[in-house]
Amino acid sequence: MPRKKIAINTRFLLHHRLEGIGRFTLESCKLLVQQHPEHDFLFLFDRPYHSDFIFSSNVTPVVVSPPARHPLLWYAWFEWAVPRQLKHHQADLFFSPDGYCSLRTPIPTLLVVHDLAFEHFPEQIPFWVRHYYRYFSPRYAHRAEQIAAVSAYTRQDLVQQYGIAPEKISITYNAVNIHYAPLSEAQKQSVRQQYTHGHDYFLFVGAIHPRKNLANILRAFTLFKQQQPDNTVKMLVAGRKAWQSSEAFEVYEQMPHKADVIFTGHLEVDTLSQIVGAAKALVYASLFEGFGIPIIEAMQTHTPVITANVSSMPEVAGGAALLVDPYNPQTIAQAMQTVYTQPQKIQELVQKGAQQCQKFNWQNTADQLWQIMEKMLAH
Repeated sequence: MPRKKIAINTRFLLHHRLEGIGRFTLESCKLLVQQHPEHDFLFLFDRPYHSDFIFSSNVTPVVVSPPARHPLLWYAWFEWAVPRQLKHHQADLFFSPDGYCSLRTPIPTLLVVHDLAFEHFPEQIPFWVRHYYRYFSPRYAHRAEQIAAVSAYTRQDLVQQYGIAPEKISITYNAVNIHYAPLSEAQKQSVRQQYTHGHDYFLFVGAIHPRKNLANILRAFTLFKQQQPDNTVKMLVAGRKAWQSSEAFEVYEQMPHKADVIFTGHLEVDTLSQIVGAAKALVYASLFEGFGIPIIEAMQTHTPVITANVSSMPEVAGGAALLVDPYNPQTIAQAMQTVYTQPQKIQELVQKGAQQCQKFNWQNTADQLWQIMEKMLAH
């Protein structure tokens, strides 16, 4: 194949502020550009970028204005600024790993879709953002020549919600950052000493907004504490405050054990991986996920997982987690109780989780993306 130019939407590569989509972009693109020096890559940023993200000499970074952080600016960026750059640089393919693409470019497009949560929980999305998603997302999905869905659940959702042909959608899973690894007992104790004065803790990881279901997790923690009134277990909440977070904080303010709840804010991956590795269990009972990366991150650190029995979470957990009804705090509390009182169950979950998380690695993700790109470029 002659040398090609592949343009990539890298606007979520934000230094010290990587979240799920940013992590997918980072890990997959790093491998793609380093393992394919025979092609050129154009990284399209929407603001000044950090040199850490220029992974190889075959990468040309371009800052494309305006910064795309609002529905009107999303439109300006994807429908006007990006097509201009694709044309100017004579791109052969456009890869967009964040669910957005451009309706105004003829360049063949590979789109990654992480979830369609806004279709299931529209009331949890700010008005203009919801309007944008519900108008453009089906059009993006039909416009793209190929789609990579991060789970079989998301693939099926695209087929059912938007009538996308199944053969156009490949399943390209997320994976685990190399920072996530089992800790020694001494390391665990050191982390617990730092965050909970040495006490065991359950862990919530994620932005604080309704879909992540922190309100019901806090209700469940209250029930757990009532069942075990003499326990000293804490609840660690690791994540930034996002939109519509008032219910979670109202529940927190009314908790009889609110002194046992510790908010850390957003954490960098090296710190977060330590906190995950030292937890009694990860409590990840979202109302909806397109994948749910923290599930496999916890498994990789040999931390038991409590997760929801809805959307993609049972698929990702693969029988290696305690599944709960996210709408019923009692079932979440019961799972906490199981982890707290049954060491044999913990051992079983850890062993199954260590096997399950091996199914997900970034090399597989990059290889699958490249196979799709290769076919598109060949045509």
